[in-house]
Amino acid sequence: MPELPEVETVRRQLNDLLIGRKIVDVNVSYAPIIQGDVRMFQSRLIHQTINRVNRYGKYLMFELDDWTLVSHLRMEGKYYLKSSDDVLSKHEHVVFLFEDGYELTYHDVRKFGTMELVQKGFEKNLVSINKLGPEVNDPMIDIKSIYQKIHRSSRPIKSLLLDQTIVCGLGNIYVDETLFLTRIHPETRGNRLTKKTVKALIDNARGVVNKAIGLGGTTIRSYHSTLGIDGLFQNELYVHTKKDEPCPICQTPIIKIRVGQRGTYFCPRCQKKGER
Repeated sequence: MPELPEVETVRRQLNDLLIGRKIVDVNVSYAPIIQGDVRMFQSRLIHQTINRVNRYGKYLMFELDDWTLVSHLRMEGKYYLKSSDDVLSKHEHVVFLFEDGYELTYHDVRKFGTMELVQKGFEKNLVSINKLGPEVNDPMIDIKSIYQKIHRSSRPIKSLLLDQTIVCGLGNIYVDETLFLTRIHPETRGNRLTKKTVKALIDNARGVVNKAIGLGGTTIRSYHSTLGIDGLFQNELYVHTKKDEPCPICQTPIIKIRVGQRGTYFCPRCQKKGER
């Protein structure tokens, strides 16, 4: 699943490719991807120009003349810019045709992605956006507020960091890496953590995410970003996907468990349970 660094990589690529292109038609072959009335979605996009692609958390926001198209890639969503002469695959479910003869296609094998139109300037009125916490790499993030949300919960810290209403942008990969850098066992309860430890968590998460953005994200298993460009952060991973490999600090084999039904990698020696 693309996380904040991968979505940011896609955003940057799309800005390079799409700014100034005018939509003249929209084809939808799999309607459930569109949130709301499909025909209204199509008609409102006609003659709209893409002015900029923004992002909040894992959501892409295509800023048009009158509307904002909010897109979530979910597990495997991707965008491709193609010539109108190119043959589409069976997994390209939404196609935006431009007046210059090119088209933007949305490719999604699992069909989990979503698109929704909202009037420009009212993006935060969407429930999906409004409920999100602050972005994890926001330099002005309120640590006190994050600590209060974490400290009043008995859920494992792994689950709390994945909760996008507390802090948004982190996914499985970057939470595992953040917990390792902070030396916290993933099953440690939120109410066992001190404010100092929560600050260290957020500081490490910000560092991990910003480094991953600089490297174009992480390419593992089946996810590649727009145009199939691979990220390089997978070469920097300490524990995620490293089961049975030696910990880079103490050489103890990395183990894998499940926390909140998510595969979780950590070092049992460096990340011991206990109050922090």
